[in-house]
Amino acid sequence: MLISNNTVVTMHFVVSSSDGTQIDSSRDNEPMIFLQGSHFLIEGLENELEGKSKGSKFVLDVEPQLAYGERHDELVQAVPKSMFEGMDVEPGMTFRATTDDGEQSVMIIDITDDDVIVDGNHPLSGLTLTFDVEVLDVREATEEEIAHGHPHTEEGCGHTH
Repeated sequence: MLISNNTVVTMHFVVSSSDGTQIDSSRDNEPMIFLQGSHFLIEGLENELEGKSKGSKFVLDVEPQLAYGERHDELVQAVPKSMFEGMDVEPGMTFRATTDDGEQSVMIIDITDDDVIVDGNHPLSGLTLTFDVEVLDVREATEEEIAHGHPHTEEGCGHTH
């Protein structure tokens, strides 16, 4: 069976930055299981999986525009430290911030005497990512999985809809 929209794919992957630094891997854990076409994966990887089958192995470079986007300097901002009064904040912490465009995730990247520097870019934005992928299984999704937008295990989907 070929991977196409509304198929459930089981795969192992290793993702690295262009300098070879490993970012994530499923190799030492459970494989990733997802519904193709649900936009669970970044666009470049989901596009490359289309038409592959069980046993397919490939290495793929995904440019930022098909991954987590380009970095935007204007999303790095200094926020008065007083806005975090009573909170013990440190670099690496993430928060949901209310902006003119709605809620957005931000990460604290630095703390000065007066300000907390936050970054609204995705941590992987601006990076070309290299994926090493092995497709372990492909099957048709059930009607319920398609309706819910994700695969289910034998125990169900773990939540109510």
